[in-house]
Amino acid sequence: MAKTITGIVSSNKSDKTIVVTVLSKKIHPLYRKQYKVSTKFMAHDEKNEAQIGDRVIISESRPLSAKKRHVLDKIIAKPTLRSDDLSILKNDDTKTEEAGEKS
Repeated sequence: MAKTITGIVSSNKSDKTIVVTVLSKKIHPLYRKQYKVSTKFMAHDEKNEAQIGDRVIISESRPLSAKKRHVLDKIIAKPTLRSDDLSILKNDDTKTEEAGEKS
């Protein structure tokens, strides 16, 4: 059975490829302090359906390219607001302010 990993999509700029960032906590062996470690995996996304910020499950597969060793299984959750949505909202606010200043 292939191992599965849960993470957040940090990039989808390549065609049929996503970069998934997986955060984990570790404890320093001497100082016993917790710290976060992030690992990035490149995964194959056949339909280009995953977007930045989505929480996804990826599983191991045969090597698909020099860096891709995982395949997208499913998208668990999509964020409520994306950076694209925020930019649209900001642009709408500036248009209403400009219209208010002109009248």
